[in-house]
Amino acid sequence: MNPALVASFAPPVMEARGWLEGVAFAPDRPLLNLSQAAPVDPPPAPLRAAMAEAMEDAQTHLYGPVLGMPELREALAARTAAIYGGAVSVGQVAITSGCNQAFCAAIATLAGAGDAVMVPVPWYFNHKMWLDMNGIETVPLPCGADLLPDPATAASRITPRTRAIVLVSPNNPAGVEYPPALLEAFRDLARARGIALILDETYRDFHALEGAPHGLFADPDWDDVLIHLYSFSKAYRLTGHRVGAMLASPARLEQAEKFLDSVAICPTGLGQRAALWGIHHLDGWLAGERDEILARRAALQAGFQRLPGWAVESCGAYFAWVRHPFDLASDALARRLVREAALLLLPGTMFMPSPADGAAHLRIAFANADAAGIDVLVERLAALKL
Repeated sequence: MNPALVASFAPPVMEARGWLEGVAFAPDRPLLNLSQAAPVDPPPAPLRAAMAEAMEDAQTHLYGPVLGMPELREALAARTAAIYGGAVSVGQVAITSGCNQAFCAAIATLAGAGDAVMVPVPWYFNHKMWLDMNGIETVPLPCGADLLPDPATAASRITPRTRAIVLVSPNNPAGVEYPPALLEAFRDLARARGIALILDETYRDFHALEGAPHGLFADPDWDDVLIHLYSFSKAYRLTGHRVGAMLASPARLEQAEKFLDSVAICPTGLGQRAALWGIHHLDGWLAGERDEILARRAALQAGFQRLPGWAVESCGAYFAWVRHPFDLASDALARRLVREAALLLLPGTMFMPSPADGAAHLRIAFANADAAGIDVLVERLAALKL
């Protein structure tokens, strides 16, 4: 077997689901699952109707272009330019089978075994897994109390083996939103040092900031340094249809096409048609979804103020990064929460270079809990006797 693959850790969400085996939950106290950042509700009814209609088109079921449907690429290019300003062409857009695949394709164009990629901690574990599997060193970039990475610290950790810096905003797992000036500083650092800046904005549509989250696309030469990742999964509840995107230079996408053709040939036809329909018809609906997520964010922050000893250190988009008050490591705590509180949360240890680093924290994916569900979460945590 491939030693690098064997050495990589098991999928954390699947590990957490394993904690449910053999546990019976009372009917009046069902499991509250806040472990995974994925909508549990189906796409809105009008989109489901459009998808049903698309199923009757024979083209939906055939192989399509490796880099995605031209119509969807063009629509996302226009949407990106409209949101951020600047110019984005269809030749700078590739559609992928989910945003994770977009990240893998980006790394395939940048780095190989023995190279290094810098990632702020706490990090998104799938990014770490993919780097490990390919023999690429993950260089941890520590964040301050505000959970924002520091460009000066990053500069000090760049070596001749460094190929990219990866940022996720709004962040997974911490929820923190990176200010525009900070993103621009990282862009400038990457450009000055001849490396790439990978910016994953899977949760962009739920950003608390009104208007553009940053101005990186207004740079006329943005694609000489920026690789932008996006997902339609959260925006239109299309998680199972796996539709993401990678925006980069045409030359980089030409190389990414080789990778994408080898692992999936093309993105799903039905998912792409759904994403295209969503871009053209669901702006108002998506604005309402954003308002609801922001309301849940506010409810969670208010709820935790009623929990002595607990602290919400960061909260945004789908996530809260919280400090717990117990003399117990978060991985052990998370397992006990399943049995003693009917709660499934992920421990901070899953997002850190070593278990000790995340022992005091939990990640709460609160987007799937409405205000009543958040009240249940707070009540169950308040009742804990550990």
